[in-house]
Amino acid sequence: MKRILVTGGTVFVSKNVAKYFQSKNYEVYVLNRGTKQQIENVNLICADRNNLEDCLKQYSFDAIIDVCGYNQKDIKNLLDAVGEFEDYIFISSSAVYPETNLQPFSENQRIGLNTIWGKYGTDKVEAEKYLLSRVPNAYILRPPYLYGPMQNVYREPFVFECALENRKFYIPKDGKMKLQFFYVDDLCKVLGKILEIHPKDHIFNVGNTEVIDINTFAELCYKVVGVPLEKVYVNNHDNQREYFSFYDYEYTLDVSRQNELLPEQKDLFDGLKESYEWFKNNSDEVVKKDYIKFIQQNLE
Repeated sequence: MKRILVTGGTVFVSKNVAKYFQSKNYEVYVLNRGTKQQIENVNLICADRNNLEDCLKQYSFDAIIDVCGYNQKDIKNLLDAVGEFEDYIFISSSAVYPETNLQPFSENQRIGLNTIWGKYGTDKVEAEKYLLSRVPNAYILRPPYLYGPMQNVYREPFVFECALENRKFYIPKDGKMKLQFFYVDDLCKVLGKILEIHPKDHIFNVGNTEVIDINTFAELCYKVVGVPLEKVYVNNHDNQREYFSFYDYEYTLDVSRQNELLPEQKDLFDGLKESYEWFKNNSDEVVKKDYIKFIQQNLE
């Protein structure tokens, strides 16, 4: 039985990753501080990744899936503490591409400051570079917006909530800004394929081949809930993040490398249905923002 270490393991992406590899008969270890409910039948290494001391030295892993590394320090402290391992896959972000790059962003483009994402993106850049300096054969994945069951970020859950309350939905400008998504289980499948075949490329943009606009995203979310959608277009407000769950920033990724590993992705409507089924019974696990309150006070 292969042994895998997943950083995190209690929230959205890391939790899905741990459960996925558990279903593939890996011996799954999760590294977290033990402050949240753990998945059944995984091995908990209870520690802060930035204060590991010797708690990992006794282990050897076939693979490390680093979901929760956000900066160079996170990578350094884990590598300094871990024992032997074969593969290292780092979940980075498409925020590493400067918005001035030619789109769709491809893996061979330069990475650096993106003024929309700011420090989050530059920290991921530093983490990537440091990882490759220590582990040259590491794999790096750069996703766009991830969605699916156990989503704790107030993206599609915000739209679901508006639909459940039979609210009008407030859309920035004309609603034609493009969004690119990736279903969390498809991300897990790409991880599995990488560990299975060890492709020659080591950096992968991951995401749906098809991109959609805001209008379509809202329509699909309301359709999933089964509520008619009434749109209100907002043209007189500068900061859409005060009432909408995405930045005023349109970008697309070239995912042709990924498509060699995963030619077909989950249909967005079907994926949103699964996300909604989870949300209905777990809405308290979503980190909510005051979008609805802002709409009530400023837009209605």
